[in-house]
Amino acid sequence: MEYIPRLKQEYKGRIITTLTEEFGYKNVMQVPKLQKIVISKGVGAAVADKKLIDHALEELTTITGQKAIATMSKKDVAAFKLRKGMPIGAKVTLRGIKMYEFLDRLVTASLPRVRDFNGIKATGFDGRGNYNLGITEQIIYPEIDIDKVNKIGGMDITFVTTAPTDKEAKSLLQELGLPFKKN
Repeated sequence: MEYIPRLKQEYKGRIITTLTEEFGYKNVMQVPKLQKIVISKGVGAAVADKKLIDHALEELTTITGQKAIATMSKKDVAAFKLRKGMPIGAKVTLRGIKMYEFLDRLVTASLPRVRDFNGIKATGFDGRGNYNLGITEQIIYPEIDIDKVNKIGGMDITFVTTAPTDKEAKSLLQELGLPFKKN
């Protein structure tokens, strides 16, 4: 038998019916679903020190369980001593089983470790059903060994959904377990 992540089973079992009742979908295919999660990290200081990119790639690979790739600069910026094609960040795109596993670990293990945590802001929606979340410290992830961290840095997490509106996307992400702040 094939392994199915807990959140995917919950989506197929409970969340589809909940969202159908809430928004009145006529077909199961209309129900919004999570397409991918993109975790990206900008490393501006990598212009001076190339090893910082390697550390960022290693950290993202450890956190997500999937190999991270370096993002390259698109143009020259003389003020920042930046040349076109230089590595200035790292990113990972998660889909399928790894996406659901990462989301499960984020909600159950990582976000509760944030200092003074009382929910994530609901203002990160882009109008097309996608949600952006900023993490300020990578040490909230249990996979990161705090002794091996050379510089504390944040990252951006983008949840890409098939939802046509922000309201539907927020309902989907709430059902998947993201703890939004109460107004």
